[in-house]
Amino acid sequence: MRRSLVVAISLALSCVATPAAFAAESAAGAAARNEVTTQLPRTARPDHYRVEITPHPAQMGFDGKVSIDLEVLQPTNSIVLQAAGMRFGKSQLQPAGGKPMPTTVSVDEANQTASFVVATPLQPGRYTLSIDYSGTINTQANGLFALDYPVADGSKKRALFTQFENSDARRFIPSWDEPGFKATFDLSVTVPEAEMAVSNMPVASSTSLGKGLKQVVFQTTPKMSTYLLFFSSGEFERATVKEGDTEIGVIAQTGKVEQAQFALEGSAEVLREYNDYFGVKYPLPKLDNVAAPGGSQFFSAMENWGAIFTFEYALLLDPAVSSVSDKKAVFSIAAHEIAHQWFGNLVTMAWWDDLWLNEGFASWMEARTTRKLHPEWDINNVDAAHTSRGAMGRDAYVTTHPIVQHVATVEQASQAFDGITYGKGSAVISMFEDYVGADAWRDGVRRYIAAHAYGNAVTDDLWAEIDKAAPGKRFMEVAHDFTLQPGVPLIRASSSCVAGNTQVKLSQGEYTIDRKDKQPLHWRVPVSLRVGNGEVVHTLVDGDTNVQLPGCTGPLLVNAGQKGYYRTLYAPAQFKALSAGFDKLPVVDQLGVVMDTSALAAAGLQPDADLLDLTAKIGADAPTDLWDMAAGTLSGIDGMFDGDTARQTAFRSYARSRLSPVLQSLGWDGKDSDSAQTKELRSGLIGTLAALDDAQVIAEAQRRFDAFLAKPDSLSPDLRSSVLGVVARNADAATWDKLHTLAKQETSAMVRDQYYGLLALPKDKALAQRALDMALTGEPGATNSAGMIGGVSREHADLAFDFAVAHREKVDTLVDSTSRARYYPGLGRSADNLQMVDKIKAFADAHIAPTSRRDAETVIAGIQTKLRLRAERKPQVDAWLKQKGY
Repeated sequence: MRRSLVVAISLALSCVATPAAFAAESAAGAAARNEVTTQLPRTARPDHYRVEITPHPAQMGFDGKVSIDLEVLQPTNSIVLQAAGMRFGKSQLQPAGGKPMPTTVSVDEANQTASFVVATPLQPGRYTLSIDYSGTINTQANGLFALDYPVADGSKKRALFTQFENSDARRFIPSWDEPGFKATFDLSVTVPEAEMAVSNMPVASSTSLGKGLKQVVFQTTPKMSTYLLFFSSGEFERATVKEGDTEIGVIAQTGKVEQAQFALEGSAEVLREYNDYFGVKYPLPKLDNVAAPGGSQFFSAMENWGAIFTFEYALLLDPAVSSVSDKKAVFSIAAHEIAHQWFGNLVTMAWWDDLWLNEGFASWMEARTTRKLHPEWDINNVDAAHTSRGAMGRDAYVTTHPIVQHVATVEQASQAFDGITYGKGSAVISMFEDYVGADAWRDGVRRYIAAHAYGNAVTDDLWAEIDKAAPGKRFMEVAHDFTLQPGVPLIRASSSCVAGNTQVKLSQGEYTIDRKDKQPLHWRVPVSLRVGNGEVVHTLVDGDTNVQLPGCTGPLLVNAGQKGYYRTLYAPAQFKALSAGFDKLPVVDQLGVVMDTSALAAAGLQPDADLLDLTAKIGADAPTDLWDMAAGTLSGIDGMFDGDTARQTAFRSYARSRLSPVLQSLGWDGKDSDSAQTKELRSGLIGTLAALDDAQVIAEAQRRFDAFLAKPDSLSPDLRSSVLGVVARNADAATWDKLHTLAKQETSAMVRDQYYGLLALPKDKALAQRALDMALTGEPGATNSAGMIGGVSREHADLAFDFAVAHREKVDTLVDSTSRARYYPGLGRSADNLQMVDKIKAFADAHIAPTSRRDAETVIAGIQTKLRLRAERKPQVDAWLKQKGY
């Protein structure tokens, strides 16, 4: 599953203990490896499901029949399945070769189970459980759900889709709805004859039933977990290509399939690459990617085996509105979901504790494959720096958790889809591959896939195969250090020149924002070093380590190539030398040094002056990646002065003086020769400078908006998002009304959604309130409203949070049930007052289960730390600005 692009998923919380406690927890986990978590009795297991579904879209309900071939493992008088929101009719249990036995159904809504009880105890053996039932078609992406969307003639259409991860197949089929209970599926559906029905496998038969209906029967699936089953129906079109024996398809609403052509072609390239990399061919006859209008607060795409689901904004490219950033996102999201066809689908984690095996690996494969197949999108190979640092900000808080974490409830499983699971998972894989070597890593992965195909696995199963492929590396120890405990290592580095060689002293600590009163954690850290332009030397830091590097020419660089998951704190003399030679470093290392310096300044380990001095060294002709980093760094510092107008005005004057000349050099209008990086930098600078109150940029954006209203094709797709965003954020009532008119008149579902999102961005509080009020009406669409409230929260956290809580009953219907425990606290994330902390605590106490408050605690810690760090850092920035004449 690809996390939502609409609302950032917040960091999950885990109580942080001492290193000894983590070791004990790891030992306990190892002892329990063979006792995989389940919320069901261990008395029976499924082999095969035969499912018949008849949706009633107009009534927002469906009828179902299921026959489950199962094996009873221990004597019992009931079969307990997971089921939610269902009504049951006739049910019976038939032993193999025996007579049917009627069952009595007992429903436990709180635990989402249904028990099918027989009068006589069942003995071990094979049985078939047959059930008639009915369920609900939802308006949010849980179970079977409907999405309404406008079409060119102004009318509305309705399409049906399913979303089952992590625990919502139980809303579609009474089942063993846990990843460890794999089975095969036969699905048949009754749908309107004019509609296309889609599932994991190709259609086996389609039979007209009369009265405008048909029954579509799909081929039997391979053995898989319930959360991977998929069904959709609607007025769709499909385009296909062949890659070997696999038919690759894209499916979209009628008239839109051409906008999926890039995704179709890219998917063929990706599948070819993965067939080679994994050493096991994609096993299904087809691989579709189904585009759906709307959005979710939880995800943007889902890896259903053979039938990927993706919201339109992450799959379709409309030439009138889609930018190079959109193109990159479409490719990388498809690469992520296709990687899941192996990591997640063919081999599935045994329980949600090891979710990162799915998501961390898919995130890493996505980035690796995008770099390989589209090197023009990352000409300076800077993705390594972004990958390694992406999760560290969250991982440095006391509210972090290990990559491998115990999950006990459905809500905890939902919360496990976070920045640690995805971002840190991807980062440590990148480091591990670099440590053991790409060939050894791939060989281990191939053996793991082959050994566990069509089954379940835990993290140590993968580590065992990598360890075999890379003997002598102490790999298992290193892997356990980074996956069974949380946090970010800190490598302190100093050096001296002795007899023509550089003697380096490395010591290890922990980089943390708010855990400083605890005993530091300990890791065995793979570290790469270089002096000047010399060769890279690799070492494993386990405590204090001394390393000798040949030569003394040039500064010491730690984490050369930036694939290591750690921060580096240089001794003052070494940082001074590195700073002096900053412009001679490879771009990826320049970015890594700036990122670490920024993070260390935030933790009080390095002066803010060091960070500002580095950004001041970036020259006018520096690579675009550096200017993008500089813009982000200056924007982050600007945020420290929110609410402090005089000091913020001084800083913004300086920041504009650095960034405005770069935009002037690039110009507003692109050239055919512009690289992807140049296009993205131009768009990013427009947004950043406008946020820094650059009056000229705001005026030019408004001018281009006015021209766009008169002539829509006058606004370049690569500028569209930034220009409309600047206009929306600075909108007055008249401009807001113009955006509202655009939204109401738009007949493209994807573009319409964008306009309603813009209505939530104004700085003007009265306009923000209008957006909130609109979100509770049916106008924006059922899947847009929660995003609008979230959009308002970026500028008006208290307003949005208070509004959502006051209307909680209604807002609950606008948010995926998997997202509610993180959605409400997330609305307060941008607040800069401690009153919000109290409000989030009160909300959590009243409405979030004690075992599911990870996200609430994370937001609270973020607000508290933000306010503390502002007080500590602002005087340093003031002093630096004064020294520079601002």
